Amino acid sequence: MARRDGRLTHEIDPQDRSPQDACGVFGVWAPGEETAKLTYFGLYALQHRGQESAGIAASNGKQILVYRDLGLVSQVFHERDLEMLQGHIAVGHTRYSTTGSPSFENAQPTLGPTPFGTVALAHNGNLTNFDELEEMADQRRADAHKVVEAATQKSMRTRPFRDSSNDTSLITELLASEEGENLADAALRLLPKVQGAFSLVFMDEHTLYAARDPHGVRPLSLGRLESGWVVASETAALDIVGASHVREVEPGEIIAIDEDGLRSYKFAEPTDARCVFEYVYLARPDSVLNGKTVHAARTEMGRQLAREFAVDADLVIATPESGTPAAVGYAEESGIPFGQGLMKNAYVGRTFIQPSQTLRQLGIRLKLNPLRENIAGKRLVVVDDSIVRGNTQRALVRMLREAGAKEIHIRISSPPVKWPCFYGIDFATRAELIANGLTTDEICKSLGADSLGYISLDGMIEATEQQRSKLCTACFSGEYPIPVNNTSPDKGC
Repeated sequence: MARRDGRLTHEIDPQDRSPQDACGVFGVWAPGEETAKLTYFGLYALQHRGQESAGIAASNGKQILVYRDLGLVSQVFHERDLEMLQGHIAVGHTRYSTTGSPSFENAQPTLGPTPFGTVALAHNGNLTNFDELEEMADQRRADAHKVVEAATQKSMRTRPFRDSSNDTSLITELLASEEGENLADAALRLLPKVQGAFSLVFMDEHTLYAARDPHGVRPLSLGRLESGWVVASETAALDIVGASHVREVEPGEIIAIDEDGLRSYKFAEPTDARCVFEYVYLARPDSVLNGKTVHAARTEMGRQLAREFAVDADLVIATPESGTPAAVGYAEESGIPFGQGLMKNAYVGRTFIQPSQTLRQLGIRLKLNPLRENIAGKRLVVVDDSIVRGNTQRALVRMLREAGAKEIHIRISSPPVKWPCFYGIDFATRAELIANGLTTDEICKSLGADSLGYISLDGMIEATEQQRSKLCTACFSGEYPIPVNNTSPDKGC
């Protein structure tokens, strides 16, 4: 579907977007390696976490250079750009804008002076005390000005660092005015004051840092190279650069990596509230979260779904690609054959050709097309990961009916989404969520399906093999583990 700039989005229906994680982060410390290229490939593996902008910052020990722009990783960076980013440390970021049109100012990593050198920072998450931190930054404005003047010999900027409206720039600004002997000390003093969800990867000219909020809402993992270390939002990014997975960055932990080795600091006691939706949809299936492979969790969700909502049918199909593992699990548990019923056009994601009005009306067919010979005359179980507004599923049911499906039974491998996320996922507003105002039977009728079944909250959690008390289920239960107050979900990374 067309964006305002005339390109197609990666969505089936931009008015019914799947939940989107706001960011992916990556960092590497590896003397002698082409760290910018390693970061490029790491971001490539994290592209699913953000498609609006990408950026890389690199340090050669004397200065930090940053290159960032709007677009996919492969669109932003070319060989000459990566050759320019020389150094033994690099951090990278891929971003999904939560509201409005994409903005270059919101692209990351952010860059700014501190009393300890330059800092480049990338962030995944959303802060819940943004207004409080902004007031703190305003009170410290004079101190921040002094840092800018000392670093740049200029005094023209009236609001140092905050050229953008997101909380990443705010953290960068606050680091400049925080007391401490070095950047690690400043972070140890600042981060206990920061509330919400944040997985940070940042660096100065000599040291790579990683930090995770005390609840561990967003994932962040540590990996080992032969010649250095890597931190990334997901273990799949470690795999693609040849790093072995060591462990997760613990909630409430800061890691510092330089020529003196790896050092760990605790800035807060952990109170785990890891996002369960990472298991449902956000993370790559080949990633590992807290010891559990995402693919295995999703397959088990499908098995549990079959136990909870059995039905007589001829074929189980998935809404590709996110529904596939759960569909396989449903088929295995139910004994109903799994097969392909929908073909996905993987290349509709971005194009400079603006579709005609006719193509806009076709909507979902730009992304998916039914295999009529597999569908005609059959009773189908259609497995998907979630329903947001319902527009996509409604169009999908209509398309499958037109292809000759005899019955359509929709099965969803997550409970009804009834609440917005304030911790870094771009959901619809609560008023727009179809499950917020309708019963399951009413939703089924609205979609035009023969039956509809959502996995239970307990069944989904059991499939992750995680303790319920250590998971955030706010979007399903309305139980927010971190106070949200008047937090706006659009201030995130």
